[in-house]
Amino acid sequence: MKKIVLTLSALILSMGVGLSQKYAFVDTEYILSNIPTYKAAQDQLDQLSKEWEEEISAMYAEVEKMYRDYQSEEVLLTQEMKRKREDEIITKEKEVKDLQNKYFGREGDLFQKRQELIKPIQDEVYNAVKEIAVEGNYAVIFDTSSGPSLLYTNPRYDLSDDVLEKLGYKN
Repeated sequence: MKKIVLTLSALILSMGVGLSQKYAFVDTEYILSNIPTYKAAQDQLDQLSKEWEEEISAMYAEVEKMYRDYQSEEVLLTQEMKRKREDEIITKEKEVKDLQNKYFGREGDLFQKRQELIKPIQDEVYNAVKEIAVEGNYAVIFDTSSGPSLLYTNPRYDLSDDVLEKLGYKN
């Protein structure tokens, strides 16, 4: 269904703007994978994520240990001591969840770091594509990186290497 809609849209667009317009495509995944700074930024994000995941896992293990200890000692504790231990476990679990949200939440540290490291590179790629589109008088440039959304693409119209060259990278 998606392919039919895309094909019909391209057909209608070509009728509306005339047959003299040019169309092309790029593969942004391919482009980004050939930019060393993108690879380095992605590696940095992966390492940071791994460190934070390990920290969160260790804290969850600590909460789990606190709970197991509580269960094994529960028969020996007074009501007051039980309540205190339960509160400690709940507080510790909340701390872990808050930290997890701080690192991996919608506006968390990982998101912020990704914006800081990756977005400028993506903006640079977008601007290069835009310049090529204007210079080459292209009506539409499709991105094929997110799966096969076109029935057929002629490699002659793949501008991915042109974008890399515009950015100063050779492949």
